[in-house]
Amino acid sequence: MRISHLPLRVSIGAFVLNSGMGKRSLEGEAAQGVHGMAVGAVPQLGKLDPDRFARLLSRAEIALGAALLAPFVPSALAGLGLAAFGAGLVQLYLRTPGMREAGSLRPTQQGIGLAKDVWLLGAGLTLVLDDLTHGRRRR
Repeated sequence: MRISHLPLRVSIGAFVLNSGMGKRSLEGEAAQGVHGMAVGAVPQLGKLDPDRFARLLSRAEIALGAALLAPFVPSALAGLGLAAFGAGLVQLYLRTPGMREAGSLRPTQQGIGLAKDVWLLGAGLTLVLDDLTHGRRRR
C-alpha cells in the first residue's frame, strides 16, 4: 500500500467496517427494510430471506472495511472491492423511486444519503487506477 492511499483507505475502511458491525444484529422489520430497498434495485435479491440478506450484507461490509484497513491488501484489490460496493449503492440510488428528481440525476432530499455513495465508487476506482498506473511508471 502506498502511503498516499492511507488517508483514503483508513477513513473509508473505518466507516464501512463500522457500518457492517452495526448491521450484525439486523433482524425482523429492520432486515426487511434493508432487503426491500435492495430488492427494488436488484430484483434477484428477492430470492434471499431478509435476515440472511442482512447477515450477508453485514459480513461483506466487515470484510471490505477490514481489507481497506489492512496494509498488506494491495490497493488495487481493495479498490476493486470498494468500487463494486460503491457501484451497487449507485445502482440502488438510480433504481429506487423517489431518490432522484424527475428526469434528472439530481437527488431529492430523500436521495442525498444514497447519492453521496458515488464517492465510494470514485475512491475505489482511484485506488485501482493509481495502483495500476504507479506500477507501470516504476518499470
